[in-house]
Amino acid sequence: MKFTWKYSGNEQRKVRTFLQNHGVSHRMFSQMKHNGGAILVNEKPVYTSDYLKNGDIVTIVMPTEKSNDLVVPDYKPLDIIFENEHWLVVDKPYGITTVPGHADRLHTLVNQVKGHLETIKADDLVPHVVTRLDRDTSGIVLLAKHRFAHAVLDQQLQDHTVEKFYLAYPSGILADDHGDINAPIGRMDGDFIKREVRDDGKPSRTEYWVERRYEDDEQNMTRVKVQLHTGRTHQIRVHFANIGHPLVGDTLYGGPAWHGLQRQALHAYHMKFYDPFIEEYREFNTPLPDDLKTLRDIE
Repeated sequence: MKFTWKYSGNEQRKVRTFLQNHGVSHRMFSQMKHNGGAILVNEKPVYTSDYLKNGDIVTIVMPTEKSNDLVVPDYKPLDIIFENEHWLVVDKPYGITTVPGHADRLHTLVNQVKGHLETIKADDLVPHVVTRLDRDTSGIVLLAKHRFAHAVLDQQLQDHTVEKFYLAYPSGILADDHGDINAPIGRMDGDFIKREVRDDGKPSRTEYWVERRYEDDEQNMTRVKVQLHTGRTHQIRVHFANIGHPLVGDTLYGGPAWHGLQRQALHAYHMKFYDPFIEEYREFNTPLPDDLKTLRDIE
């Protein structure tokens, strides 16, 4: 796969510096060098230490990524929101793990994406997960279809510029219309799965806005719009549990098993990120799944 840019400027600039400014990482330079890639200026091979002049056309050729035989393709159809040569945006149902692990190595979202890539006869057969969701959280997942796309979006994630919004249903009545939870999260001692707020955890920030309060004698709950400013495992679930309002259906963190839900009431409905390949923002939304739609109608 090739990517091309034009250098405009009168000052001397090294090829390496120019490409780094376009998201090419040290690891990608190494991959091009050792796996059959190339760096070209005006269609001729160059060294990264060479200098560019105004008007030069710079091209990188990324080597094809070979299939990982340990990832077995699953040909179950995906709910695709958007797809092009760089990105795959899917609406993940609850009950599916995003990446293979000890609990499931055959039927995860990554397995399904690999099956999809084989079906469309893609050159690169390695799914790159940019954003992931818990097994029982539904909604938007972004995947990159090649390592360069993954690298540029990973930098946006590190810079916290990828916009992600969720709808959640914490149990109980949240008093404030707006809240901003800043509390570090880490793995709970002696537990492989659970996380908790702890002093030695990683900085974590969750912001929310109340959309509706459902007051009932026994089953009070609140609907909130949530924005993630960091991306820790179980972050929204842990933060709301920590303030005394675990999500409805989230039995792992003490949430009540109400309204027949088989999972936590949490859905990733909105995502916005900058696409460097078109130099514009892309924005995606997805509706609530059926099991959470019923919560909107509760009086």
